[in-house]
Amino acid sequence: MSENLAAADLLKRSMDAFLAKDMRAWADLCDENVVVEFPFAPEGSPSRLEGRDAIYEYLRGYPDLIDIHSITSLEIHSTDDPDTAIADWSVTGRVLANGNPYTMSYATFVTFKDGKVAKYREYWNPLAFLKALGGESF
Repeated sequence: MSENLAAADLLKRSMDAFLAKDMRAWADLCDENVVVEFPFAPEGSPSRLEGRDAIYEYLRGYPDLIDIHSITSLEIHSTDDPDTAIADWSVTGRVLANGNPYTMSYATFVTFKDGKVAKYREYWNPLAFLKALGGESF
């Protein structure tokens, strides 16, 4: 198996943990010093997290907020860097507090080091997120 495929497989494993709502398993796939970035994070939400513990604290309540039913599309792309893979993916689910539907598309860039997520950068639409939660869509 090529190293490129290994990065793509590792990224797929992280998607499986996310869909299983196992945020501890997702965090455990990360390097202790992982850097996670959400460049389009809405105001009041972190755009950068550092360390496995910080990302777990950020994600642990996510399954209580949004019930992701399925990953409706997933394309994982290898890159020229054998430690980096890119995912273009979408989910569907429901916001638990208000019953609103939740659909979101993501572009995720992940770099691995020694089989662990070392850098994770995710692009998504915060306006759609806020609208699903019942806030303003601007």
